[in-house]
Amino acid sequence: MSDLLSLAQAVAEAAYAPYSGFQVGCALETASGQIHSGCNVENASLGLTICAERSAIFRAVAEEGPGMKVVRLAVACLGNEFPPCGACRQVIAEFSLSGGATEVTFLRQGRPVTLTLAQLLPEAFSLP
Repeated sequence: MSDLLSLAQAVAEAAYAPYSGFQVGCALETASGQIHSGCNVENASLGLTICAERSAIFRAVAEEGPGMKVVRLAVACLGNEFPPCGACRQVIAEFSLSGGATEVTFLRQGRPVTLTLAQLLPEAFSLP
């Protein structure tokens, strides 16, 4: 997972975060083996901000199509540590492996922590 975490840290440098100062990057691998990345992009109307995780996932959909599945994902924030927010967890669920098996890595106290999406979002919303 260190390869994705390193890429997430690198792409965080490109984040546009003039309001919060939180520069976040995300890197993911899809079932096809392709690697995609994204960073957060803030807006003065904060509700229009796009998180790094969603940025990377939307890029993967644009490049691979709507059937793509995220196998593993890493998120890094320069100078801070936290897991994906609730909105990002739900978007990851939309493109997760069956049963929420997608692996999600983030830093906690300077060390990588890897959990499955099912552990991060045990009751993901879905329509029948």
